[in-house]
Amino acid sequence: MKRNDFLRGLGLVGAGTMVAGKVATSPGVMSQGPLPPNCALIPSETAGPFPLDLTENQVFFRQDVREDRTGVLLNQKIKIIGLENCLPMPNVRVNIWACDKDGNYSGYGNQTGLTYMRGYQITDANGEVNFTSIFPGWYNGRICHIHFQAYVSSVYAAISQLTYPIAEKNAIYAAYPDLYTKGADPLSFNNDGIFADGYAYQLATLTSNPDTGGYDSYLEVTIQGSGLTALAEAEPETGGQFKLYQNQPNPYIGSTSIPFDMIHSGDAFLEIWTLSGKKITELSKYALNPGRYTFDFDAGSLGIPATNYAYQLRVENVSGVFRQTKIMTRS
Repeated sequence: MKRNDFLRGLGLVGAGTMVAGKVATSPGVMSQGPLPPNCALIPSETAGPFPLDLTENQVFFRQDVREDRTGVLLNQKIKIIGLENCLPMPNVRVNIWACDKDGNYSGYGNQTGLTYMRGYQITDANGEVNFTSIFPGWYNGRICHIHFQAYVSSVYAAISQLTYPIAEKNAIYAAYPDLYTKGADPLSFNNDGIFADGYAYQLATLTSNPDTGGYDSYLEVTIQGSGLTALAEAEPETGGQFKLYQNQPNPYIGSTSIPFDMIHSGDAFLEIWTLSGKKITELSKYALNPGRYTFDFDAGSLGIPATNYAYQLRVENVSGVFRQTKIMTRS
């Protein structure tokens, strides 16, 4: 099966884009303060002048977004939780895009055709995604920041931006003058057009990591919805042909079961993928009648490492081919 078909199961091909107006965005109440509040709705921000439609380009489904960019290593973790119950939201697609160390965005100006510092992942059972990047630089008129979008379904996505504590951020620029040749970021939050009216919910942590030689960052993002439920189950790619459930147990150690309902008769195929888009294995069940079924996946027999994986159910019947994807965690 083509990798592009896998991405279609994620809702990434032919779905909504990052461009404002394509999907509904969450309203937010801004609040000034030095620390991110817990379970407070993330402010909605503009996608900015440098978004790209990622849905048709399969290279963006990745954790490592650096490509050839040089800079200080940054491990960026984002956790998505639901406002209604403050619990983590699994199976939410999270897109990020940022400038490189010199303030350039891929895909624009003399960077047209390039794709660095852009990518997306799907939240795991803890509502988390992790990206490997470099610490972004700054450019005139904007304080250092990263754009992100939490894409729940084709009818709802929350678009916002994150930034970092000023002292810690400028300490990185000062420690690596050969990389960050423009020096310290001259703007304060009050001087920035996005964060001047509040930044508390968008201020990510920033701590050095002696094991990697880089930095770790974390931001908890609250969006509309209820945690521990997969709102994307209503996505149209299933065509009303089946219903895919979260694997149980999740996280798991050796094996896990993946239940699904066949609404109409057909063949079912379960594909297991790494988060970098490599297919590991495929299981199949043929000539299924309507009803409840389960795929049992034994990760231990494959000798794969403990990490997050995407599992996709593909159903083929007289009406066509239909797909849906979720994330599971082997601990």
